Amino acid sequence: MFALLSYQPAPFSILDEIDAPLDEANIDRFANFLKDYATRGTQFIVITHRKGTMEAADVLHGVTMEESGVSRLLSVKLAEME
Repeated sequence: MFALLSYQPAPFSILDEIDAPLDEANIDRFANFLKDYATRGTQFIVITHRKGTMEAADVLHGVTMEESGVSRLLSVKLAEME
């Protein structure tokens, strides 16, 4: 996929748990790779449960269920948190 994006960049790409099989060292490498790749004009929407990938994000969106059957959307811009 990244080879195709190098040839013809897309405005955004959705990655669903692409980091699931990676260990912590490779999570950091992958997160840095995505940040570098994003400077070339592709925005990545990443669905993940991995802390290392979330820490590298600019914005986090999450869904939580505080009570049964009631979902709540949470959004955090990490640049504003620093």
